[in-house]
Amino acid sequence: MKLGAFSISLAVKDLSASTTFYEKLGFETTGKVEDNWLIIKNDHIVIGLFHGMFDKNMITFNPGWDQNASVLDEFDDIRDIQKTLLAEGLTLLSQAEGSAGPASIMLEDPDGNPILLDQHV
Repeated sequence: MKLGAFSISLAVKDLSASTTFYEKLGFETTGKVEDNWLIIKNDHIVIGLFHGMFDKNMITFNPGWDQNASVLDEFDDIRDIQKTLLAEGLTLLSQAEGSAGPASIMLEDPDGNPILLDQHV
């Protein structure tokens, strides 16, 4: 199963303070600060900074994207991943709908850490 690009999504209290901190660690920013989020990168490491969008930090995978958010020629569709996870007996907190295109699913690991699989293509 190919999960796509990996990132960690951080629920931050102060977007500006977090951005400044990570820039000092060598991260470069992209995104929409006016929409209360930024994506920061350092080489192949991707972190999303999100203010007021969710309560916990979460692991994020983007099927169909590489680490540069470029669309992959071949990838496992989110609905196929969902079928596999359900067949493995995992409980999904939200499920993908539709037969093609953008969709997402969410689940938690055994320790309650949220995992978002968010397909944009």
